[in-house]
Amino acid sequence: MAISVETFFLNPQFQGTLQAQIQQMIAEGILSGRFRVGERLPSTRKLATHLGISRITVTLAYTELLANDYLTSRGRSGYFVSENAPVPPNFTPVARGEDQVDWTRAIGKRFTGGDTPEKPQNWASFKYPFIYGQTDPSLFDHANWRLCALQALGQKDFTALTTDYYDHDDPRLIEFIARNTLPRRGIIARPEEILITVGAQNALWMTVQILLTQRRMAAIEDPCYHAMRDILNQSRCHVAPLPVDRDGLQPDHIPPDTDVIFTTPSHQCPTAATMPMSRRHALLERARELDALIVEDDYEFEMSFLDAPSPALKSLDTDGRVIYVGSFSKSLFPGLRLGYLVGSEAFIREARALRASILRHPPGHIQRTTAYFLSLGHYDALIRRLREALRVRRTTMRDAIEEHGLTIAGQGVHGGSSFWMRAPEGVDTEKLALKLQANGVLIEPGRPFFHGRGRPRNFYRLAYSSIPNERIHKGVSLIAEAIKG
Repeated sequence: MAISVETFFLNPQFQGTLQAQIQQMIAEGILSGRFRVGERLPSTRKLATHLGISRITVTLAYTELLANDYLTSRGRSGYFVSENAPVPPNFTPVARGEDQVDWTRAIGKRFTGGDTPEKPQNWASFKYPFIYGQTDPSLFDHANWRLCALQALGQKDFTALTTDYYDHDDPRLIEFIARNTLPRRGIIARPEEILITVGAQNALWMTVQILLTQRRMAAIEDPCYHAMRDILNQSRCHVAPLPVDRDGLQPDHIPPDTDVIFTTPSHQCPTAATMPMSRRHALLERARELDALIVEDDYEFEMSFLDAPSPALKSLDTDGRVIYVGSFSKSLFPGLRLGYLVGSEAFIREARALRASILRHPPGHIQRTTAYFLSLGHYDALIRRLREALRVRRTTMRDAIEEHGLTIAGQGVHGGSSFWMRAPEGVDTEKLALKLQANGVLIEPGRPFFHGRGRPRNFYRLAYSSIPNERIHKGVSLIAEAIKG
């Protein structure tokens, strides 16, 4: 029996090559039981004509399925579903009924309902995406990343790819961070004081789990990274929000019973304020007085292009009380989900044990690929390209903002990738954001960054990392028109 060519159609939303889509269609047909053992597939010529694609694309897809034993070839007769193909389970699924569980009572601890807003998954389809933290595909080094990924798949790196590191990490990546990444920030650390994490947010979460209890106090910036506040609220510790000024967190505002201080000194989130050296020393002195710890989130260190960046707070620490959080996800791409913790060995030992109980370690292939990308010089070349592009976009953005009479509330001294903006009193930027989406413009409302009740609604963030330079001026003009209108 032959499988009708009419059962095949292309999905324009499919994320992948045409060859991969054809392979997936056939594999799913076999796994679902629609295509049965012994049935003949349409010829490569007939299927290619039906789908309007190259015959070689169909041939390559069939060949791959042949190698995986989903299909078999019978000379001139064509391709058939193999006898060795996976057989769907021979049972009738039980119809799903209504849940009989009272989930409002069954759930003992809630993680929903926090401040972190949902960002549009289709942000790239907007013409003017002033959205923070996404990758511009025109700047990323796809070719060399692919080569590094292939190198990490080679026989030489088979152990790095397949081994269970238990609670350890790829020694190549750790060595590069210790000998190259951290010294650029003024930090000297031994391998025992470094731990790879699944992004900076995972590092912050583990830090909170280890250092804070319901009886301890955490001091945070206000406004701050909203996910950081969600993590602290989930831990049920006491939270003291501290208003920031043009230089960031104010040490003399830290309460006397504070146990842990969370700060973003290089580029305060979201105002982009840079903490000057005098205040960094004052913060360390205040922490020493309180015998408190400091968690330094240096999420955007690489995006310093206006001037040489200040040394990390961790590099000034002589007491071992600063825990440093770094990330490759901002400078490479957010989907990488790779960050790191640097701290005293006693702290890293606990973080290592906690990570091992949750996920063992980040995937070995990702760690080794990143290690190659860093050590072969591709990362530094990418950072130079990113800095130059951001420098140009920042200038364009600033000129457009001034021309259209918008107000900058905060900007980085050394660079960064966003402006913190203030709309006139009475403007609700959450409503403004919805209005702008209809014109293809994405902005980030500022209310979620603030703490407590009565949060100001007229702040917003404009990022320039994901929008082409030639679209910035028009996008800013649309924002100005919407605010005035």
